[in-house]
Amino acid sequence: MDLILETKRLILRPLELSDAEAMFEMDSNPKVHQYLWQNPSQDIEEIKKTIAFVQGQYQQNNIGRFATILKDTGEFIGWTGIKFVTEQPENSNINFYDYGYRLNEPFWGKGYATEATFAWFDHAFKKMNIEELHAYTHHQNDASNHILNKAGMQFMEEYIANDGVKWHWWRIKQKDYNK
Repeated sequence: MDLILETKRLILRPLELSDAEAMFEMDSNPKVHQYLWQNPSQDIEEIKKTIAFVQGQYQQNNIGRFATILKDTGEFIGWTGIKFVTEQPENSNINFYDYGYRLNEPFWGKGYATEATFAWFDHAFKKMNIEELHAYTHHQNDASNHILNKAGMQFMEEYIANDGVKWHWWRIKQKDYNK
């Protein structure tokens, strides 16, 4: 996949196997998983399989989660991006574009997630011509809920997943995107 997006401080590029160690560091941190599924990675091989899966999404859907890199240092800080959800329903939805991100703890609260979010929304609506984009966040994840709201997403509903956890379902339509 040739796509690379840049913001003032970030480079958003396809995930590579060389990202596995930094991604494992992030995904093995229990704090990173506080508002996810409370299931931190235990083995770098899991991460390598995840990267291979995402690379398959690039081939199949021409989009997926991307490595998020600091321009100044070249440091992997997490992943951000759009994926086309086909493999597992979320909130009874399937075959939809989902926006998501995960950053390593040292990079929280610095505006990187917001910066990447606006770059991805611009790409989704101006380059990919997506009609609508969805996201879901843990109902108690105030930071992520704030970022999605700030970026123009509309809170649609709260739902309970199969594991009993409450999530917020968000949506933004191309016609409502004002950036």
